[in-house]
Amino acid sequence: MKKIEAIIKPFKLEEVKDALSEIGIEGMTVTEVKGFGRQKGHTEIYRGSEYTVDFLPKIKLELVVADTQTDAAVAAIIKSAKTGKIGDGKVFVSAVETAVRIRTEEKGESAV
Repeated sequence: MKKIEAIIKPFKLEEVKDALSEIGIEGMTVTEVKGFGRQKGHTEIYRGSEYTVDFLPKIKLELVVADTQTDAAVAAIIKSAKTGKIGDGKVFVSAVETAVRIRTEEKGESAV
């Protein structure tokens, strides 16, 4: 099993969710986060004063998938989240040793 963490732009969430649903991935955790990468934030003007916004709003998706679904899931996220502009986000993939469904105590891929 693999854990996929994706940091994306907030307005791309529905597109990413739909793309994952199309390939049979239904479960995910979504968190509103703030951060910055190479873009280092941006400046805005409020009431005539310019100020820097260091941390930009992002969405963090977390999902655990079977090894066989990993490449398709990553490809779906990239295709649906990409705008071609700076700040599109990142995708991280890591190994998951085990998963347990609390209600039934199922373990491994059947728990996902």
